[in-house]
Amino acid sequence: MSAAEEASAAGARDPEVRGLRLVVVLLALTVVSGLIDAVSYLGLGRVFTANMTGNVVVLGFAAAGAPGFSVPHTATSLACFLLGAAAGGRVAAHVAAGSRRRWTRLTLAAEAVLVGASAAAAFTWPHTTGTRYALIALTAFAMGLRNATVRKLGVADLTTTTVLTMTLTGLAAESRLGDATSRRSPRRAAAVVAMFAGACLGAWLALHHGLGIPLLIAAAASGVLAVAASGRE
Repeated sequence: MSAAEEASAAGARDPEVRGLRLVVVLLALTVVSGLIDAVSYLGLGRVFTANMTGNVVVLGFAAAGAPGFSVPHTATSLACFLLGAAAGGRVAAHVAAGSRRRWTRLTLAAEAVLVGASAAAAFTWPHTTGTRYALIALTAFAMGLRNATVRKLGVADLTTTTVLTMTLTGLAAESRLGDATSRRSPRRAAAVVAMFAGACLGAWLALHHGLGIPLLIAAAASGVLAVAASGRE
């Protein structure tokens, strides 16, 4: 065996190397989350369909009667997210450990279809109450399905692609200003940048071009990532 072949074989046995493609996929999915939350919060009545931490807080605002927030919209998002997560958990329970790439690919393909359907609704029936609820339900279900899958994958610092509180905590607490024990600061910083980039792009598109285009981009990205997630462990 040549030196190059030996290095390749060693890389194949290294879990960090084997998981590199998956890390890139999860970071890209974090960008998609930013896109979707920008659409939902700015275009669907101040409701999150990816970030459920924010959504619970928003539901509290709405329940207290704060202007500009809707209990039905937020409750719909939470319910559909939980249904999606339950579906993802049910599927995960029947997937063999050795087929996680296939399982991830199928989940992302389902996400692409769901978000694509929401984009089609946004283009076909814009500015209607039914469309608003359809977009909330479809994107929240897709995000719940994805989150359940990502959680089961158990990639360090990327166990969720929709919430950054613990990522930011780890980034600061384990930095040189904290206990200086971090070995994954680049990954954590990349997750924060990915979410920011997705939210910024999604907000700009939603404000200037409507909801259909950012949703279509999110669906296309999920489809591409479903292909990228394929391959051997």
